[in-house]
Amino acid sequence: MKIITIAGVLAAAYFAAGGAPALAAGSAATLEKIRSTGEVSLGYRETAVPFSYLNNEHQPTGFSLDLCHEIVAALKDKLDKPDLKVVFQPVTASNRIPLLVNGSIDIECGSTTNTEERQKAVAFLYTTYLTGTKVLTRVDSGFKDLGDMKGKKIAVTIGTNNIKAVQRASTEEGLAFELVYGQDHAENFLQLKNRRVDGMSTDDILLSGLRADSGEPEAYTFTGPFLSTEPYAMMVRKDDPEFKSFADGVLKDLFQSGKFSEIYDKWFMKPVPPKNITFDIPMSPELAELVKNPSDKGA
Repeated sequence: MKIITIAGVLAAAYFAAGGAPALAAGSAATLEKIRSTGEVSLGYRETAVPFSYLNNEHQPTGFSLDLCHEIVAALKDKLDKPDLKVVFQPVTASNRIPLLVNGSIDIECGSTTNTEERQKAVAFLYTTYLTGTKVLTRVDSGFKDLGDMKGKKIAVTIGTNNIKAVQRASTEEGLAFELVYGQDHAENFLQLKNRRVDGMSTDDILLSGLRADSGEPEAYTFTGPFLSTEPYAMMVRKDDPEFKSFADGVLKDLFQSGKFSEIYDKWFMKPVPPKNITFDIPMSPELAELVKNPSDKGA
């Protein structure tokens, strides 16, 4: 955890000092960086099951990592570097964009929502998952809908798009939620488990993972409707169309060959390590349409 914090501080200091990211100029910057260094750096999340997390061997794994590994395999062929080294860099919701922009990572393989606001700083590959913002509560709290939670404490993760969705619902519905800001989803779930907050909010699939992994999934329930729709996509650097086109091409090949569907089923329809949880979430019709007609449109 200390490594993540230091990286975030360094990235913030870099931009505060007015430094210009060296990789911003030149459309082939990322490919040339990978070619010259002989390594590609993948950013991953530590607790975003089943997209990007650490397994029992403390190795990064997940749906997004599998897709990134397919891109790495294609990079090895394109650059004729079969021994291309993969460097894994843990990222958080708050430092993932700075670390991508300053060159610390080349691809962010996490659970990031593609938004028009974020597109001002980074580029997104084709959408690979569709989810939405929801609120998770304890069953014994007795909340039947969000109206029952007026004035209650809801934990949200710093740097996520979910904050705006919760704030919007709080304002428009007159619910006056008290938002509690945590550094990551695991921290927020612990707050909920220990009854320091009344609910936590992030994307429903991530909440499902936390609930299933809690050891007492029956103790938690979703309260209220979706507060937003979130298209997940991997991030690459902005103003590097050659690398984005290359990576999108790899994803398109996976879509057309059926390999993407196999990877999807592996993580959403079959037992997922380390606790062999099965999410049992078939590919939605909306995502199936995006597999047929890929899009990088943001929310």
